[in-house]
Amino acid sequence: MNPVPPASFSSLPLEASFLETLTQLGFTTPTPIQAAALPAALEGRDLIARASTGSGKTAVFALALLTRLNLKFFGVQALVLCPTRELADQVAIEVRRLGRSRDQLKVVTLCGGVPLRGQADSLAHGAHVIVGTPGRVLDHLSRKTLVLDGLRTLVFDEADRMLEMGFVDDMTAVARQCPSDRQTLLFSATYPPGIDALAGPFLRNPVTVTAPQAEATIDQRFYEVLDETQQVVLAALLVHFRPELCLVFVNTKAQGRDVVSFLRGQGLAALELSGDLEQRDRDEAMALFAGRCLSVIVATDVASRGLDIPALDAVVNFEVTPDPEVHVHRVGRTGRAGQTGLALTLVGPRERTLVRRIEDFAGRGPVVWASPADLEPSPLGLPVPPRAMVKLLDGKKDKIRPGDVLGALTAAAGFTRDQIGAIKVTEWGTWVAVDRGIVDAVMKALATVPVKGKVRRAVRVGD
Repeated sequence: MNPVPPASFSSLPLEASFLETLTQLGFTTPTPIQAAALPAALEGRDLIARASTGSGKTAVFALALLTRLNLKFFGVQALVLCPTRELADQVAIEVRRLGRSRDQLKVVTLCGGVPLRGQADSLAHGAHVIVGTPGRVLDHLSRKTLVLDGLRTLVFDEADRMLEMGFVDDMTAVARQCPSDRQTLLFSATYPPGIDALAGPFLRNPVTVTAPQAEATIDQRFYEVLDETQQVVLAALLVHFRPELCLVFVNTKAQGRDVVSFLRGQGLAALELSGDLEQRDRDEAMALFAGRCLSVIVATDVASRGLDIPALDAVVNFEVTPDPEVHVHRVGRTGRAGQTGLALTLVGPRERTLVRRIEDFAGRGPVVWASPADLEPSPLGLPVPPRAMVKLLDGKKDKIRPGDVLGALTAAAGFTRDQIGAIKVTEWGTWVAVDRGIVDAVMKALATVPVKGKVRRAVRVGD
């Protein structure tokens, strides 16, 4: 069932303050998923929606849960479960943005990698909306530091990825502790069998919507290489195509370390994303990559979970994965939401059979082969990240928000909004991406300009 889509946000039953916020944030007309899902969500209906990253789905459940909040009651009234910490952080930011007309709104993230005690202290002071990963939310429920008796809205965001990552038992356990009369909204890019098993017991007569999605345009090429030339050809690909943001997949952590060491030796801004990284180091790597202060992330499939970068320019497979379904998932990280993407795969002498498996699995005919001999260095030289990263040593514990930093740099220090990129606030500090040409001026300004009433110590990171 697909409800009749609204022509504009003003035709929806939204308060004037929300409509004003949408206008201020540049929301003009609803995206396909917003048009299909918002009418039912705002009516309070349970919902199953197929929607991919970059489709505007977060605004659907954010507006639905915000309209149901009673801000005078400082108990948890909405819970959003996400597969990764990084996605949870993004969702929390968007909920706060869309709810900024609500002065008393309190949104708390509950994810692993940080101490439970600090999160428990935040919960003790009350919260309206919780955004978190299933395991950490369940930890707080078991310790009674999180109570869901007043919950009105439960959201499963990227449910397929949570199932894929093995969270089904935790998701089920959390849902069982929510009031039965809540609204439940489930969002998934695909529809694996596990979705029905999850939705059946926990959704009541749900409306199901599928928004039409723009076909991804991915230029996919395969290069046959000798084992001893893999790294050289990889560097040649990056210098030839010059992707601004590139994710290189390796099959082992040891291989990732070797590849990063080689690329850095060639003058490329590369960083390894390993499952062994401490959470603060992973946060820094993510901030550098999302802020476009880094050209290349090298990662295994496990370590790359949570890398939600809608505008990923290229994916490179350093070698062919034995699982063709994994190959499709890797390639699908570029060319999202109708963007044009580039997927390049290096094929060793013994990997032709694996390529044939990919051809059979995809069912789209023979793959496109290209020759490393055709790769020429760009006249523009090495790809250089357009931004550099400045880190303030204060973060969430100091109540800093992205708007505090942006305001200090624009209103007080005189930089333009376009010169400031992504701002990420964590327990470990605040990462601010700025145009590479002004990084020294920003560092000088931060030495005297207060951020939220106090001059904060800042350091340059990443290069």
